Amino acid sequence: MIQANCRARFTAADFDFVVRTLARSQTDHVSLVDLLSDAETRDSILDHPRLVEAILSNAGQLCISSHFYFYVLARHVLRDVGITDRKLCDYIASLLETFSRVNGLQAPHMNDEGQRQYVSDMLIALTRATSEQAFLLRAHVGNYSLFLSGIFHENTQRRSLRGAPDLAFYEQIGRTNYQLVASHATARRCELSGVYEELADRFREVRVALNRLSDQLLNLDEEISSSLLF
Repeated sequence: MIQANCRARFTAADFDFVVRTLARSQTDHVSLVDLLSDAETRDSILDHPRLVEAILSNAGQLCISSHFYFYVLARHVLRDVGITDRKLCDYIASLLETFSRVNGLQAPHMNDEGQRQYVSDMLIALTRATSEQAFLLRAHVGNYSLFLSGIFHENTQRRSLRGAPDLAFYEQIGRTNYQLVASHATARRCELSGVYEELADRFREVRVALNRLSDQLLNLDEEISSSLLF
């Protein structure tokens, strides 16, 4: 289950990268280290545009975690479309980090790794799912739809010309399933109801931000693309 926890999983190397990127002198180093110990100030520092510039200019030489990488870039593109809620940005970063690994694409309770899965397969699986399984499947359908239409939007559009679902289909499926899971007890227990509600309300804006991320800032392994089903 994807949660909004990228910021809680940053490493010492990530903070060292922040200090080295933003510090101008030894005095700045000390003050930045002190500032990074405060969560509110740390969040503000993570919005600094020089972090994005440093990541993009040193893409092949970075010693940072995937959680930090996806959070900084996701935060950057989401703010550009007017989405400033840090918890939502954290969730999107966790989604990208999870789905950047091939095994992260696997739908819950559909564990036959040799079987190709479509969104339609996941929706059919809902008919025989328990309440808890249905929550996990619907959350996955929302996440999967956002990932496909956001990061692989060009592939989605191209395949739609041959009869596959188009972007409008994934937007509708994604919005609907995020709205349905928002009121589930598990979402309330995990403090994700607000995130799901905002994703349902602003699915297209998030998708457009991820389109920009995919087009201009991000390169995912070809293995991911070949594992996706449209």
